[in-house]
Amino acid sequence: MYLGTQIPARHDDDYRVMKQLGVNNISATPPGDWRTWDRPTLEAFREKIESFGLILDMTQLPLPSTRVDRDVPCKDIMLAGPDRDKQIDGICRLIENCAAAGIPSVRYNFNYIGIPRTPMEPGRGGYMAEAFRLDLANPDEPTPDGIGAIDEDTIWERVDYFLARVVPVAESVNIRLACHPHDPATPPGFMGVTRVLGTVEGMKRFVQMHESPVHGLNFCIGTLGEMVEDVTEVPAITRWFGERGKIMNIHFRNIVGKRYSFRESFLEDGDIDMPAVLDALRDTGYQYMVMPDHAPTLSGDNQQQVAFAFCYGYIAALLQTRC
Repeated sequence: MYLGTQIPARHDDDYRVMKQLGVNNISATPPGDWRTWDRPTLEAFREKIESFGLILDMTQLPLPSTRVDRDVPCKDIMLAGPDRDKQIDGICRLIENCAAAGIPSVRYNFNYIGIPRTPMEPGRGGYMAEAFRLDLANPDEPTPDGIGAIDEDTIWERVDYFLARVVPVAESVNIRLACHPHDPATPPGFMGVTRVLGTVEGMKRFVQMHESPVHGLNFCIGTLGEMVEDVTEVPAITRWFGERGKIMNIHFRNIVGKRYSFRESFLEDGDIDMPAVLDALRDTGYQYMVMPDHAPTLSGDNQQQVAFAFCYGYIAALLQTRC
């Protein structure tokens, strides 16, 4: 288990700073259209990352966390559109190319409505953080253009279709697949969609479909806290997935609140017992990246970089003292 990050580098100095702050492993995405990411392109990108003393541990498949009507590259996979098989074939080739280029894992989302939030709220010292309050959200907000209402069974059928094609390919080349849960949990039918990966039960169902040692989750601790009524359950739930080898990456972040009503926070400033979460990961043999995600917005310059630097230090200290 080791410190990682997925914060995009604005320029080469950001890679240097990552290394200087003790981050050795990263998730990063090559420039350009994903359909051009052949083996030489991926190898060249990996070699560039390595030139800064970093390890390219993971990259993002063209299934992001944005709303599916916002120019998502592979939206036909989500919508069962006419190019679904062609897009899945492209993802399978990309997975094979990652393996050939020495990139051991990929992350992705199966997300229809993005990451709904209500207005940002202040935290310690006036930092601003993303929040979701169901009583402030519009449950009748229009479903993203071109989707229409999608029932739960239909979404599960589409997930199954995707996994049936992709998991065997990933297993054949030993590439870990890390799917991010739905952030946040929302009531069934919110914006016309039931978020099947927005519950603990849904995540359990997902990881047991097309069982494989390479098929699992980009396990987000903050998103897990957003699913439950009692965040004291988070370490035990983490342990359940860890014992089964279904955690392929960790998004290590905290919240103040619970299901349907929360504000994001710094790691030591929220309601989830983050040291206990790390203990659960250690005890179940988790061996990949632990990375911050969704850091609050600070005052001053380089807001994201300063916030993430604080998070790196907190994670590094936990790893040093508890592992």
